[in-house]
Amino acid sequence: MKRTGWWVARLVDRRDETATSATLVLEVPDWPGHLPGQHVDLRLTAEDGYQAARSYSVSAPADGNRVEVTVQRVPDGEVSPYLLEGLSVGDQIEVRGPVGGYFVWRATDPAPVLLVGGGSGVAPLMAMIRARREADSRVPFRLIYSVRSERDVYFADELRRRARDDRGLDVAYVYTREVPEGLSAQAHRVAVADVNTHGWPAQLEPVNFVCGPTGFVEAVSDILVALGHEPRRIKTERFGPTG
Repeated sequence: MKRTGWWVARLVDRRDETATSATLVLEVPDWPGHLPGQHVDLRLTAEDGYQAARSYSVSAPADGNRVEVTVQRVPDGEVSPYLLEGLSVGDQIEVRGPVGGYFVWRATDPAPVLLVGGGSGVAPLMAMIRARREADSRVPFRLIYSVRSERDVYFADELRRRARDDRGLDVAYVYTREVPEGLSAQAHRVAVADVNTHGWPAQLEPVNFVCGPTGFVEAVSDILVALGHEPRRIKTERFGPTG
């Protein structure tokens, strides 16, 4: 499945997710496919020859030559502002991948799955949720999604629909800044009580996928270990500065 070198892709569609993020649908000729959880590198080349590349998790399972990546705008970033504001349908961009074989879910694995995402870290977890449905898998999934507010939820409508219609999928939200009206919970970061309530008991030996900023991933991983989960069954993907 892995291939090397850069390939020319074309933007064929885009969907806004939040006020500062969007999903880009790329057409990559002869794409070999990918596993949910893998990522790709996107590279931009300026007229003067200057190049900048960034890695983005794939947010949907393999679908022919199409690759979907969900991009969060990084203030003062080199690449994300152009991807969200400068790249138009029909434009070309270079792609390399798929990359990564550790942080992936395979439909042949019968173990229960816990997904814990922070902000845009939900993107590769969404690929797993979608792949589960496409495979008609009965493996039970639980998602704990930490976001600042309801406005910051990626894939909001789809997650509501899947939580209702996808049997065996449970979705729980943790709001860190602003709790939606009508909920009695207080704004907080993911804590032991959240993972204990919405995750799986360690004795069931689930596979735990945790993705988000470095500090978030480290905190959630520590909670899982404290609750008795084996470190080898905690798979992590992180981004952003340390701390």
